[in-house]
Amino acid sequence: MPEISRFFGIVVRMYFDDHAPPHIHVEYQGQKAVFDFGGDIRHGALGSRTAIRLVQDWIALHVDELHADWELAQNGRELKSISPLE
Repeated sequence: MPEISRFFGIVVRMYFDDHAPPHIHVEYQGQKAVFDFGGDIRHGALGSRTAIRLVQDWIALHVDELHADWELAQNGRELKSISPLE
């Protein structure tokens, strides 16, 4: 699963040809969660409200890039890295 961003110990990945609705897979300190592009957790947990808020902030800043990567992934094409949260 390609890594598309990494910041503050948070790793963001996206699967190729994954199921709808569009989403990302996030890992933080060994815990995993799936977020939709609205910033809601679909399943899993990160165990840190701060990490959740950081992921939500990052999604809000990069939602257009996430949709573009989702389209690339659905077509089996190479994903683009997305800038980390600073």
